[in-house]
This record gives sequence, structure tokens and C-alpha cells, in this order.
Amino acid sequence: MKPLIDDHGRHISYVRISVTDRCNLRCKYCMPASGVEWIPHDRIMRYEELLRIVRICSSRGVGKVRITGGEPLVRKGITDFVRCISSIGGIHDLSLTTNGVRLSAMAHGLHDAGLHRLNISLDTLDREKFIRITGIDAFERVVAGIRKAVGLGFSPVKINVVAIRGVNDDEIPAFAELTCKYDVEVRFIELMPMGCATRYGDPEIIGSPEIRCIIEEKFGSLEAIEYKNGPAQVFRINGAKGKIGLIGALSEHAFCSRCNRIRITANGHLRPCLFAEKELDLLTPMRQGISDAELEALIEEGVRMKKLSHGICAGKPSASHQGCMAMMNTLGG
Repeated sequence: MKPLIDDHGRHISYVRISVTDRCNLRCKYCMPASGVEWIPHDRIMRYEELLRIVRICSSRGVGKVRITGGEPLVRKGITDFVRCISSIGGIHDLSLTTNGVRLSAMAHGLHDAGLHRLNISLDTLDREKFIRITGIDAFERVVAGIRKAVGLGFSPVKINVVAIRGVNDDEIPAFAELTCKYDVEVRFIELMPMGCATRYGDPEIIGSPEIRCIIEEKFGSLEAIEYKNGPAQVFRINGAKGKIGLIGALSEHAFCSRCNRIRITANGHLRPCLFAEKELDLLTPMRQGISDAELEALIEEGVRMKKLSHGICAGKPSASHQGCMAMMNTLGG
């Protein structure tokens, strides 16, 4: 097997797949109040097209797949799609990111279909604030989905919290305290300057070092836990059942050097980095009838487009920082 290696020597072993740009929430930092123009259905990747890409990637050493959206659980047939991916040889780690609104009703089927792990987005523990952030009264449904996921044995269950000063920074200790009671990983994510989030400035961004200080002020020094890959620095409160993850996309660039992932967008483009300025269209050539060998060569080309670092820093505007208006609902986070 010939692995996928980028021009900086990184082995690409992880693919994130956005199966839809649709979402049943309207989070203020993700979508404008006026809504977005949805990608036409005929330009959304079909499941069989996505499976073709996953099979080729698996043959080149990719063993980890994450399904994202938009909100992946709003797409019809998602459970069967999970089952198909889980049956592909070489895929040993299959996860899904969801806002949790439909999770309680679908968790059992997803678990039986072979889904291993879940990331559930939740930016507040207050129902009224949840409505203000998302535009939807669905807080209890999300909480029910988290409880169902934990009860079914998904491991780990990660709760993703986008930290925004003046919005939910007062809840950081309460989120951290969840790890004392439950075997979950609460991940605090810095607000990233993409799409609608570009309306926020650096004053609203809470860096990972500050988040850690807020947690340690209440719970004492955090125990660092080594992670081999991924963007999160992982810690544990003394005696806690769960873990705390800090994802410093702006304040911490160390993870770029070990980044092992590429993304497939909802409209079938290979995006080598979340902040990439260029994408490679896979969908059009696929529908024009290219062979598997030609598709594999295109994937290799996309991997070679991957830069050493995304180059975005809090407090240091760049062309990407100012102009990265791609909507998160098409990229898969």
C-alpha cells in the first residue's frame, strides 16, 4: 500500500466528509439571519460517490472517517451510509459530528450501523441562551441526545463548545464541571474567522490559554494527557471521569505540523485545510466518467495542495483572516 503523503511529509490518514450543507439550526456565528443559498440537490455528492472516494482513500492508508454537514442527521439515508462506510476494509475509526437535535431518535440505529464516536455541538447549558444562539427551541432534545449517546456506549462522546466572549464565556467552568460527573470530553473551540464568524473581532475570541486559566482558577491545575494526533490539547481535572479538550486554531499552531486530515465538501470538492483558499473539484470529473485511477490521482493532487500551516493568528489579520467567507455548513468544520 502506498500511503497518501503531502509535500511536507505528513501521512494523510483521516478524511472528513460533509454529506449536506443543510442544517436545522441557525447559529449566529455560522449562518446569517437571512439564511444562506443552499447548494442545489444535483450538486450535492451522492452517497455512492462519497463511498467511491472513501474506498480509494482507504486503499491509500486512510483509516479514519468523520461524517459532518451542515447537520448530517437531516440527510435521508444517513444510517445506511454509515453502515456502508463501516463495512469498508481498513476503516477502523468512524465518527460523526452533530448538533444533537435528532440524535436521541437516531442514536441506536447509528450505533448498530457501526458508528464508533460522536461529537455533539452545544454552546450553552441555558435553554433561553440556546434559543438566542441557535434560533431554535431544541435544548432539551440535544441534552436527551447526549444522554442517549452516553447510555449506548459511544466512546468517546465529545461535547464541542465554541467559546465566545460576552456570549458563553461565563459558562466555561460549568461545562468543565460536566467532566467531573460524566465520562465525556468537553472540547472548547476558539472562534474561527470563517463565514458569519468574520463579523466577530479579536475581542470576542477567547484563546485556549485563557480558557485553561479560567478552568484552573476553579478546579486547580489540569493534568495534561498526551494525544498523538488531532488539534486538541487534552487535560483532566483531578479525579474527573471525563476529559477537557482545548482547540486553539488561532492561538496554537503546533498541531498543523502533525495534521493528518483532508476534507470533502458537500459539493464534492477536496479541501486540504479548513482555512484553505483553494479547493479541488472531484465531483465534476467523477460525473464525467473518470476512472478510479484518475480519481486517485486527483486525490493525490489535492493532498499535495496542503500547506504546512493555515497561517491565521488571532490579532494578526491576514488575507485569509479577512476574506475566508466560506460557510461552515458546506465544509464540515
